[in-house]
Amino acid sequence: MTHAQHSIPARRGTATRLGAGEAIRIINTHGAQVVDTWAFSADDMGEFMSMEHIRPTLGRIFPTAGDALVSNRRRPILMFEEDTSPGRHDTLIAACDDYRYGLLGCTEYHDNCTDNLHAALRQLGLTSPETPSPLNLWMNIPVDADGRTSWGEPLSKPGDHVVLRAVMDCIVAMSACPQDILPINGAACVPTEAHFEIVGR
Repeated sequence: MTHAQHSIPARRGTATRLGAGEAIRIINTHGAQVVDTWAFSADDMGEFMSMEHIRPTLGRIFPTAGDALVSNRRRPILMFEEDTSPGRHDTLIAACDDYRYGLLGCTEYHDNCTDNLHAALRQLGLTSPETPSPLNLWMNIPVDADGRTSWGEPLSKPGDHVVLRAVMDCIVAMSACPQDILPINGAACVPTEAHFEIVGR
């Protein structure tokens, strides 16, 4: 069965509704693009996928296929069902915002994942009172033995994908990260588009 493929434009965000049991396939089309990913309960935008709650639930910082991704109320909201990449995804780093780019030396407005999230939700007529920390798909943040972090390049390759299955009715939002100063989106520092498909039950 073929599924309609939708674009996550470079440097922009999008959001979609998932019914319980439906799944979304998020595709790293060009291989080195980080996709910040959020999930909110369709019944209450105050309940959302929470990295702070996922880390102690899993006992590690990298979610893998088979893991339940829990909300800030410690309930599974998505199942991490499939991953064709080397499995390096980040749960530590907050979504970039205009303040972050100011600290990196930008003197004018810079596209960012925080604004992309809220713009994507507005397209569905929704608002979120805060910006939860995202699941940063394919973002490679090495952590050394002393706990120091660094900015690595993605280990993914073109066409790698993950499948996330909704445990509850939810809204999934995604941002093709606009980072073009650090090598978060590869050594070339050029953000690219990604894609997603609704897989169904």
